[in-house]
Amino acid sequence: MIYGYARVSTATQGRDGNSLEDQVAALEKNGCQEIVQEAFTGKTMERPKFMRLLEQLQEGDTLVVCKLDRFARTAIEGVQTVKKLFERGIRVHILNMGLIENTLTGNLILTVMLVFAEYERGMIVERTQTGKAAAKQDPNFKDGRPKKFSPEQIELALSLLEQGNTYRQITIMTGISKSTLIRAKHHI
Repeated sequence: MIYGYARVSTATQGRDGNSLEDQVAALEKNGCQEIVQEAFTGKTMERPKFMRLLEQLQEGDTLVVCKLDRFARTAIEGVQTVKKLFERGIRVHILNMGLIENTLTGNLILTVMLVFAEYERGMIVERTQTGKAAAKQDPNFKDGRPKKFSPEQIELALSLLEQGNTYRQITIMTGISKSTLIRAKHHI
């Protein structure tokens, strides 16, 4: 049986052909009979569907993933996982690399590619941290998600509440939810 595995780190990931839809299409095109999908951070091996898939694989099966970074987050983890699969008679096909063979050369190529994937992830993290540190130099920098409503809008909504309007009426008039108003009321 040919199994495919598709993973995104976030539900909104979709650039560079990494969306779940793109991965599933590529896996289907390459003959996968069953495709396991999950949106789960790859910073950890805690990927429940992937772990169940690994347990389900049997001798003679093939595991197909689109890219190495969908399969493993570290070189050590990747090599260990592939070796365990090879020991069980399972083939590994990484679409952007090809079929990984259980040979010295195949293991060398896999290890080198995993090291480069890990290095690339590290560089992305480093660039992100550098950019954030530079942004923090701006006195107007605010970390986190921007506020949906301005302080003036919240004050107006609270004044409407004090005038006897219900939370429902205020939500209809302003678009500010009851829970947001309750939090704002408690922070006064």
